[in-house]
Amino acid sequence: MSADQTFPTVRTEINGVSVRNLAKSFGTPTYVYDAEKIAQRIADLQAFDVIRYAQKANSNLAVLDWVRRQGALVDAVSAFEIQRALAAGFVAAKDPPEIVYTADLFDEASLDLVVKHDIHVNCGSPTMIDQYGQRAPGRNITLRINPGFGHGHSQKTNTGGEQSKHGIWHDQVDDCLQRADRNGLGVTGLHMHIGSGTDLDHLAQVCGALEKTALQIGRSITCISAGGGLPTVYRGDERPVDLQRYFELWDGTRKRLEAAFDHPISLEIEPGRYLTAECGYLITEIRAIKQMGGNLFYLVDAGFNNLARPILYGAYHPMSICAAQENPNPHHQEVVVGGPLCESGDIFTQDEGGFVSCRSLPVAAVGDYLIIECAGAYGFVMSSNYNSKPMAAEVLLRDGKPHLVRTRQSFKDVIRGESIPE
Repeated sequence: MSADQTFPTVRTEINGVSVRNLAKSFGTPTYVYDAEKIAQRIADLQAFDVIRYAQKANSNLAVLDWVRRQGALVDAVSAFEIQRALAAGFVAAKDPPEIVYTADLFDEASLDLVVKHDIHVNCGSPTMIDQYGQRAPGRNITLRINPGFGHGHSQKTNTGGEQSKHGIWHDQVDDCLQRADRNGLGVTGLHMHIGSGTDLDHLAQVCGALEKTALQIGRSITCISAGGGLPTVYRGDERPVDLQRYFELWDGTRKRLEAAFDHPISLEIEPGRYLTAECGYLITEIRAIKQMGGNLFYLVDAGFNNLARPILYGAYHPMSICAAQENPNPHHQEVVVGGPLCESGDIFTQDEGGFVSCRSLPVAAVGDYLIIECAGAYGFVMSSNYNSKPMAAEVLLRDGKPHLVRTRQSFKDVIRGESIPE
């Protein structure tokens, strides 16, 4: 992505496919994913030995299958994410492992699955080492270390430091090595991730902390993971991460460890949002336009039940308009974009803390389409049925053709599993 990229406020197509036709064929709200964009982002990271997709960002089976076809491996953080990875064709017991389970705890189901399928485990707590070793002695594990500091575009995405629940606290490494020894587990991997939106100054600190910890663990280390958190550009004035420098920092760490241990070290990266954010478009329909004092509202048929990032983090998403008729209005106006939910926070144009903001968008009419862009990560996967709203359809664009990869929920889907006692 170029540093001077701008996001259009008028959009009639997504990678050659008509927005109007997509809306008419699949209804609204609908998530549309551009497979080509995912492939481009995977290609960006080919310098790393292993690209491991953090599927929590977007775990649709068709997306996982496409990621696998591009040569990336996968990370799972729950029992059902393990099952999703298996269903998408990833094979557990390989070298490097195609599926890694990363968590701060085991529930019963996830522990059963990693033992059954011989899935490599990235342990985020000392307790996990004991629980896994009791069930599967003789296997190897990775340790996820919290270095004592963190970073993120929001405090809610900061995964390091003492306010974070993630990882093993850095001064507990010796205790964890003793636990691994007692349970017959080998520590072959080291993982350190401090949060999303990591800048290069913070990254250099992470590299140094990981190197120090690896030397403390010793020659058993054969793989280090750079974690995820690669930033995504959401605004035209933001600059993309310098991937060459990003790799060089980690590669320098890897090479120093190879020299110290006298054997090769595999270098992994674990992107989630970076691979799928830009591929996603949430197509909505404007269903009401209303003036509220000094604010003009475009109200669309998608709410935070479909895309929660703005209400959770005050996240900014580019937006565009597609006129239902052939000739869009060329003029712009300042608007607030909101959804249909019975909730004051159901606003897509808000800053962190819930402060409503305006966006300059083309003059539109009821029935026109509003597209929320860069919505392919942490969009559908955070969906809910709040207000008994159905979850949106999902469509994957491949080779210029749209494929329905998840049907919109019906009422029967929404109430499935509920019952009224006699």
